[in-house]
Amino acid sequence: MLRSYRVLAFSLASVACANAAFADPPKPPTVSPAGSRQIVLISFDAAREISQWERSRALAKRTGAHFTYFLSCVFLLSPETRQNYAGPGKAIGKSNVGFAASKQDVADRLEQVRLAAAEGHDIGSHACGHFDGKAWSKADWLAEFSSVRRIFENAYAINGIPEPADWHDFAHHALVGFRAPYLSTDAALYEALPKAGFQYDASGVSNGPALPPTRNGITHFALPLIPEGPKAKPVVAMDYNLYVRHSGGYEKPAMANEFTERAYQAFHAAFDAEYNGKRLPLELGFHFTLMNDGAYWNALERFAGEVCVKADVECISFRDYVSRAHGPVPNLGG
Repeated sequence: MLRSYRVLAFSLASVACANAAFADPPKPPTVSPAGSRQIVLISFDAAREISQWERSRALAKRTGAHFTYFLSCVFLLSPETRQNYAGPGKAIGKSNVGFAASKQDVADRLEQVRLAAAEGHDIGSHACGHFDGKAWSKADWLAEFSSVRRIFENAYAINGIPEPADWHDFAHHALVGFRAPYLSTDAALYEALPKAGFQYDASGVSNGPALPPTRNGITHFALPLIPEGPKAKPVVAMDYNLYVRHSGGYEKPAMANEFTERAYQAFHAAFDAEYNGKRLPLELGFHFTLMNDGAYWNALERFAGEVCVKADVECISFRDYVSRAHGPVPNLGG
């Protein structure tokens, strides 16, 4: 899996920089009400490795946090069932990130999804095959979202795994949020999202923490640029981008401790700026892949262990944020 991310890291960095360059112009400062709590939004893309599901859920239990998991639906298909997916304009059974290792691997992942949801976490969509959709049409996006929902809702049946009685109802309503692979979007995506039953999109990049706007029924979250490193150079607040910044997208395990400290300091500085200022929501993004010998997860665990437990801080999911802001909205997808 790491090999795939090495190949993709430079692409994501390029896309993120482009998104940042074309981000909405800064809005006038908005001061949060006195005494408001600091919101931290922590999410994970792809959600493949079972050990990282377990590790993240354990972190949540220690800190009281709720996370968002953007699941790539190809990880609910085994090598024997991969023919159930074809991305827009792609051959049947093809994916940029592979598929689940086995039927048992699918079963284990579905169990982690169920446990995470029962513990209050948010299950979102990271599409299926991790293809770059920047040139897709609305019909292409809707086709991909149709595959997402069909595979997610029918994952047990597709793989010949006994299905829990409550699964189908849960799965039909679970996916209310989306993050595009590579953070790569186009106008057609934002036409497709409401039609596909989504309530929020987390594919954006912004110049810094910002209040997420809602347009056409979709709340738009953006990973902020945060200062990092000795020169405080801005970087997208995501492990992928730190990985590229620190080691060019290649493993340097001998420097893992240094990278951990740099990431931790960057996270905490961004947090402190909001906590002691306007208290705008702070978003941090991660993957299940342990880049640079787990440096960014180690930084996350240290950071979350310090800030999520504060009485005036809430580490919540995107779904929780949207529900608080607008009230629960029925999922119309499927």
